Amino acid sequence: MRCTSCLAALTLLLNSVLALPPDDFVLNHEAQAALLLPKSNHCETASASNRVAIIGAGAAGSSAAFWIAKAQERYGIDVEVDVYDKNGYIGGRSTVVQPYGMPELDPIELGGTVFVEANKNLWRATDEFGFERVPYDNASDTVGIWDGREFALTIGGPSWYSDILTKAKVIFKYGIQAPLRTQKILKRDLIDPILSLYAPTARRFRSIEALALHLNWTALAGKTMAEHMDLNGINPAWTREMVEGVTRFNYAQNVDRIHAVEGLVSLAAARPSSVKGGNHQIFERFLAESKATLFLDTAVESVSRASPLEPWLVKTKGSDDERAYRAVILAAPFHQANIAISSPELPIATVPEQPYVHLHVTLLTTSSPHASSAYFNLPLETPAPEIILTTSNATRNNLATGQEPAFNMLSYLTQLRYRNGTVWLNANGQPEWVVKIFSNSAISDDVLRELFDGKLGWVVRKEWDPYPVLPPTTEFPPVELADGLYYVNAFEPLISTLETETLASRNVVDLLLHDHFRTGLCMTHTLDAPPDSFVYGWDC
Repeated sequence: MRCTSCLAALTLLLNSVLALPPDDFVLNHEAQAALLLPKSNHCETASASNRVAIIGAGAAGSSAAFWIAKAQERYGIDVEVDVYDKNGYIGGRSTVVQPYGMPELDPIELGGTVFVEANKNLWRATDEFGFERVPYDNASDTVGIWDGREFALTIGGPSWYSDILTKAKVIFKYGIQAPLRTQKILKRDLIDPILSLYAPTARRFRSIEALALHLNWTALAGKTMAEHMDLNGINPAWTREMVEGVTRFNYAQNVDRIHAVEGLVSLAAARPSSVKGGNHQIFERFLAESKATLFLDTAVESVSRASPLEPWLVKTKGSDDERAYRAVILAAPFHQANIAISSPELPIATVPEQPYVHLHVTLLTTSSPHASSAYFNLPLETPAPEIILTTSNATRNNLATGQEPAFNMLSYLTQLRYRNGTVWLNANGQPEWVVKIFSNSAISDDVLRELFDGKLGWVVRKEWDPYPVLPPTTEFPPVELADGLYYVNAFEPLISTLETETLASRNVVDLLLHDHFRTGLCMTHTLDAPPDSFVYGWDC
């Protein structure tokens, strides 16, 4: 009766996941090919034959620079890398904020929050760079599934018998087969295929459709998470309450809307961790190790090419100059980037319009050790759960009293502390807790005061578009937009996580090296069974 790991995945704060790979290996190391560069009035064309531009300095762009540097280190290829980002910081969706604007306090993750050991690139990076990993979960937390009117289920807690009680509640409400079958399909349909992509036999891929077919995900991506779970005989209430709580937290999407690949990804993050001081440090280190030239606060306006024999020209906003490149990697969402791309003699592949979730993140501190019992219709002596996930099941079932929850997730993260570990006290001598809320619309100050019995301290709000809307689909954006122009974020409509951004960039770099430098990320491969620590790209 082992349902603990599945329950752990449902009750911990996740925001990360696993990995992905490539399609036809180059096994021979050939000399770098010269780019044909006719005489031109464009600036710097003479040096473009060994220069690559990366647009975006988040997880995808920073890791792309790092993978190129790995190939340089192994094979001595002559390549220079420039990285552009419109923001003034490295990390993209992985960034932190300082409570009360005080740098002496522990920073709080605003976006990409956690990763797990199965996220082999990020986990390996923390080991290689000597970063301290801190557990993100708290075993004593109580977790509730809120439907807008009542808690469908409350599990966990600090008592010694909490785990036993949790199992009993789950089995009584959903049956023992619900968690057991969920574990089975999670391993069969997601974990096993993904882990194979870190092996020496991982292959570069030229389309997301080919990758999905290789991993047996075509049918999985073509149906909703609810349909997939129902077809596997799993209790519908489990799927639409417990599982939906996690998909709404991770992707702000319900199980009857999100495709099954990403739905399973939501369940795969047991025992999450984060880097002490912020996960952005991983991506900063990727760029530092790459020795790439970094242009922050520099928005790219256009990428163009006069003919297939000439280099790509990158123009930034506020500049009249165009810098020439052999190849360009776009490591940002195509339509959000607002970059004019043209190549008259070789048309650019069409990138379908991709809607993104517009998410509201509210971070705050409160001296209340738990959210308001009254707000959640609980007796005053009953504290609200520390982690509150939500379901649309009440409104989905047209219950007369049902109402859509005001948020997707509310979580007490930690007590506010100084960097040295000392608990911070407010002007009244009280400790404060850091709380994070994800919602589809802004939460007003009035609602916040109601949620926390008026005990508000620091509040900061952020709106952004962190991940795509993920309905069932079997068609994906092109990985190659044109010869020498690659698109990392083509992967996101299949899986959108920090980890898979690093894997999508690994694939694009492998393609670029093969196509334009007659080499690859790994030219020779260990064909024997590798140790558990083997990670393709880091190892060969």
